[in-house]
Amino acid sequence: MFRVTIRGKFVGLDDAGRAAVLAVSGAAYTEAGTFTHDPSVTAFTFRCQVPAGPDDGEDEAALGAMAALEAHGHPHEIVKLAVTDMRDIKVRAKGRRT
Repeated sequence: MFRVTIRGKFVGLDDAGRAAVLAVSGAAYTEAGTFTHDPSVTAFTFRCQVPAGPDDGEDEAALGAMAALEAHGHPHEIVKLAVTDMRDIKVRAKGRRT
């Protein structure tokens, strides 16, 4: 599983687009993606969770997240993109200190 965070800005977002962004706002990582944004709905952070195949890497995850962002149909510019491979995250057991 990959978690991809895309920071960007909307370009020419109309009232219907603004309402659609507000409808899918949230901070969770989902496969469809969620938006957090500034009060004027100009700058945004898009969070997307992308399933990982055995041979998938960061490039495939980034492409999957950009496709999810494009599926929302809002005109935008990407400023920054970050990919986290959740397979690499180690979780320490509670109560065990060394």
